[in-house]
Amino acid sequence: MNVDVFYQALIEGVRAMSWLEILAAIFGAISVVCSKQNSIWLYPTGLVSTGIYVYLLSREQFKLYAEATLNAYYFIMSVYGWYHWARKKPSEPEVPIAWASRTEWIVTAVTALIGWAVFYYLLSHFSNSDVPLVDAFVSATACAGMWLLAKRKIENWVILNISNVVAIPLLFHKKLVATAVLTIFLFIVAVMGYFSWKKIWKSYSK
Repeated sequence: MNVDVFYQALIEGVRAMSWLEILAAIFGAISVVCSKQNSIWLYPTGLVSTGIYVYLLSREQFKLYAEATLNAYYFIMSVYGWYHWARKKPSEPEVPIAWASRTEWIVTAVTALIGWAVFYYLLSHFSNSDVPLVDAFVSATACAGMWLLAKRKIENWVILNISNVVAIPLLFHKKLVATAVLTIFLFIVAVMGYFSWKKIWKSYSK
């Protein structure tokens, strides 16, 4: 794709942006900032963002059903996380940051590959998705990365960014410009998160 074609596609995407997508992207960005600040507000803002994306991405216009399903998963986990956070005692220790073990890497790879295959099969046979292979890959790798994030493994940022790298051109292709910009922001945060967690891990061994 040359520069002129990309520019025209970008302009069309900006024109196609809806207030609903912009709202979802704004709340998504706020949720990420709250997460970085370790604030409980990451959950209510995340609920607004993921709730909108479930509706938006599953519409006939975009047909990103795997990503809509992924956002539904995020929505449910946000409800659980909010409930768990509210009940957590300040004295309770946090799960330490660490590198993934060989077994955890195997689980991550299996989760990503099987998830990719299952999502692709479902999208190909039971939906009218026009990008089943890419949509399935983005969602499967995101699920694998979220599993590592829940276990506080440093490599989660790498897996999540593999998902982000593929998601960004997909979102531009679907003219979801605000969401693509949000994903670029998530990519940058993930890079920062990787080095931040690595630094914290090193402080444990001192």
